Amino acid sequence: MVNKLANEKSPYLLQHAENPVDWYPWGDEAFNKAKQENKPIFLSVGYSACHWCHVFAHESFEDVEVAKLLNERFVSIKVDREERPDIDAVYMKVCQMMTGQGGWPLSIFMTPEKIPFYAGTYFPKESRYGMPGFIEVITQLYRKFTEDPDHISEVTKSVTQALQQTATQKSEQRLTKDVADKAFHLLEKLFDRKHGGFGGAPKFPAPHNLLFLMRYYNTTGNDAALEMAEVTLKAMAKGGIYDHVGFGFSRYSTDDEWLVPHFEKMLYDNALLLMAYTECYQLTGDSYYQEIGEEIIGFITREMINAEGVFYSAIDADSEGVEGKYYIWEKEEIIGILDSELGQLYCDVYGITEKGNFEGMNIPNQIDTDLTAIKKDYNLNDELLYKKLGSGRKQLLKARSERVYPHVDDKMLTSWNALMIAALAKAGKVFGRQSYVDTAKKALDFLEENLIVHDRVMARYLDGDVKHKGYIDDYAFLLWAYVELYETTYESSYLKNANKTADDMFDLFWDKQDGGFFFYGSDSEELIMRGKEVYDAAIPSGNSVAAVMLTRLGHLTGETAYLDRVDEMYYTFKDDVEPYANGSTFFMQSILLTEFPTKEVVIIGDQTDKTRQDLIEKLNRSFLPSTAILVGESSAALGKIAPFTHEYRKVEGKTTIYVCENFACNKPTTELKQAITMIVD
Repeated sequence: MVNKLANEKSPYLLQHAENPVDWYPWGDEAFNKAKQENKPIFLSVGYSACHWCHVFAHESFEDVEVAKLLNERFVSIKVDREERPDIDAVYMKVCQMMTGQGGWPLSIFMTPEKIPFYAGTYFPKESRYGMPGFIEVITQLYRKFTEDPDHISEVTKSVTQALQQTATQKSEQRLTKDVADKAFHLLEKLFDRKHGGFGGAPKFPAPHNLLFLMRYYNTTGNDAALEMAEVTLKAMAKGGIYDHVGFGFSRYSTDDEWLVPHFEKMLYDNALLLMAYTECYQLTGDSYYQEIGEEIIGFITREMINAEGVFYSAIDADSEGVEGKYYIWEKEEIIGILDSELGQLYCDVYGITEKGNFEGMNIPNQIDTDLTAIKKDYNLNDELLYKKLGSGRKQLLKARSERVYPHVDDKMLTSWNALMIAALAKAGKVFGRQSYVDTAKKALDFLEENLIVHDRVMARYLDGDVKHKGYIDDYAFLLWAYVELYETTYESSYLKNANKTADDMFDLFWDKQDGGFFFYGSDSEELIMRGKEVYDAAIPSGNSVAAVMLTRLGHLTGETAYLDRVDEMYYTFKDDVEPYANGSTFFMQSILLTEFPTKEVVIIGDQTDKTRQDLIEKLNRSFLPSTAILVGESSAALGKIAPFTHEYRKVEGKTTIYVCENFACNKPTTELKQAITMIVD
């Protein structure tokens, strides 16, 4: 017995295809049925790696009694939030307005005209935990819909008005550099000095906060900013949120010390954390950050990539119906796999005990590990200790691979793939690993060949099926990938494609009245509101990334129109950003780029010239977020992508470096040491 989700490609929707609930995908068929039969709609939004989505499904959607009630009274629609973030954004906003909170699974009860009259998240089948039961909710809401239409009308009218009031309108005032200071101070207040991170449990990695803090330190010299970033990066890598056997990060920690993760692994988290660890290595020179960054890449290229070189979306938290079962260990099991001596060493290093640290089992971690004491106790030096631990880890990984593997959401999203492409490009440049760059380029080639259809970026690819017109995130993150790959390879095609992506982004998403980018395009399905997001949630918002990348692109190409649009965004989002500046830390990066000094560097020289090669190698290792670097063999070649360089020439046929700062240009130089001093020091 299957429902109408059986013909869908989304792994999340297919998980519900055999439910007794008569599910429909979002579309005209469902809404026409609701109108013809005068039934309310139950909209359920989730994603495949969501633990509580699975719980809700098992308790209620797989239950014949619940299904009968839903099928008789409602038209039920399932939406994969990762394929339709536009739908999710609108109805999550409603849920937050109605209940003061949100999350997934998202449960919306609405009229056939798509206007909500009740919202919530997870409901147990029967009332418990002080929560109404799902059976009670659907029974009472249907009665209200049929017997008290005036009440439903009042609620939907108030919801519509409330949504209209949330529309972003341009302020008469502009954001200034002070908002970056405010973001820093708000983060400082929330910072957990003992365990790293911001706020209490549950604790999310929020790598965009760390990327901002490193740039804030670089711009202002405030040591506290770098300290917050380093403490957090080290604490997360030592915690159980990091997979010490197979590498990669889980989505968040359920406690405040990063010990117990919510075990699903998301592509976007690992991409953004790879970027953060890579940049912290660039900034500090501490090889620990490179080690974690390269381990993340090892995990991604082993477990989250397909044969065509494109990246999967997520790996589930559950295995055999048990959260985290794939990742946890008994001490006796580890000793049995490794032998008593190596096994005990491994257990001492990774906090493995007979009692356990998670429901009688163990999550490997180094939160309380004193490596100095362990080396002394076991009479080991650094090299021998890491050799032994590496051998043990490989044996455990092999043993773990024989367990039942969690479900993989194998759809490929343009936006999340673009994040990983950008991160791999940066890591390849900084760590000097051409293989990482090649992996990034191969994934981007796939996106260009399969997810750009008739010049329109699309959102999702799966089994040859391309679906959903791309959202602002798809365009902004793809722009990021192009800019990062240009700054890694200096191949002009990436800068050309960046310009085209930016121009298309303006055509499809720009609000000509109030500025900023709408979430979905002018050619897409019209929902009950067309919103704009600047708040950074688990990933940076499309507007935040667009602002930063347009600024970088403007500095690279000399196209001031891009900078003018970013300046307009400072008026558009002033009232949204200023009170909660720490909620838009990626957007703050654009403030650091426009309101503080920046440098523009043009390098003209033959690819084979040692001066050019040595300079680029030095720049690749240096943390220079406020420096735009253009590289070409001649002014003629550079002038095609950056017209302002037309008059730049080699001096005496040598590699020549032009450095401008604060709207003033230095005399060009052919001396390597002088160039490094002007750019880096």
